[in-house]
Amino acid sequence: MFKERFMSAIVLVILLVVFLLAGKLPLLLALLLLSLIAFVEMTKACKVHEDEKKVNALELVGMLGICIYYIVVFVFGVSTYLMLTMIITISLMMMVYVFTFPRFHANQVMAAIFAFVYAPVMLSFLYLTRTLEQGVFLVWLTFIGSWICDTSAYLVGRKIGKHKLAPVLSPKKSIEGAVGGVAGAALVAVLYAGILVKTGQVGMEAMWMYPVICTICSLFSQVGDLAASGIKRNHALKDYGKLIPGHGGIMDRFDSVIFIAPIIYYAAVLLAKTVS
Repeated sequence: MFKERFMSAIVLVILLVVFLLAGKLPLLLALLLLSLIAFVEMTKACKVHEDEKKVNALELVGMLGICIYYIVVFVFGVSTYLMLTMIITISLMMMVYVFTFPRFHANQVMAAIFAFVYAPVMLSFLYLTRTLEQGVFLVWLTFIGSWICDTSAYLVGRKIGKHKLAPVLSPKKSIEGAVGGVAGAALVAVLYAGILVKTGQVGMEAMWMYPVICTICSLFSQVGDLAASGIKRNHALKDYGKLIPGHGGIMDRFDSVIFIAPIIYYAAVLLAKTVS
């Protein structure tokens, strides 16, 4: 199991490096694919998807909305058109609910809307961060604030963890591990910023900006991880999918990344204004 998980992680990291460095369009297409998969995983988990062989009308509207949303992201970036696309998609889902009543339960409609916003919309901020000035460096903070935090929390919690962080939801997570996760992410952010400053890639402000961003995001990344676990527990699931050997589905591996991607973007934008 460990070997399978480790090999999958290596492949993920390689793909991550390739798409983050390849440029905007390849990254956008990769995120679109991940978003569609994550949307289907979430609709299955929340019982919107009932027939394994067919996509229902709610899912079809959601997937169409995701595709249009990513086209709008690519063409216009952060703009009022993004909100308009979201509103239209949600309105169409409500129309499906009304004109096919009682085909769908209200809970299914709300779950479909949640699945549309939770993974696809929030994940798009990885691309938006990549489009910022020095975005090719900033975007890596998302993974330092999530995956490094997760690894650090696991190692510290396993070694000295005594006080439960969320005893009912996730009995193995500890407060000590959570603190270790934040500290680990901040430390790696300092090292990362130091390398970039030394090589002349970024200015000295990165030495405090990057650790601050990762400290904030590592706190929220743990909430994202627990939130995804809570949804699985509510629906008696072990994993969201089986796409990634040893890890589960896209939602299992990218749960914390999805949660903090918008925070990274806005933190980077706001902090950049303080030094400009």
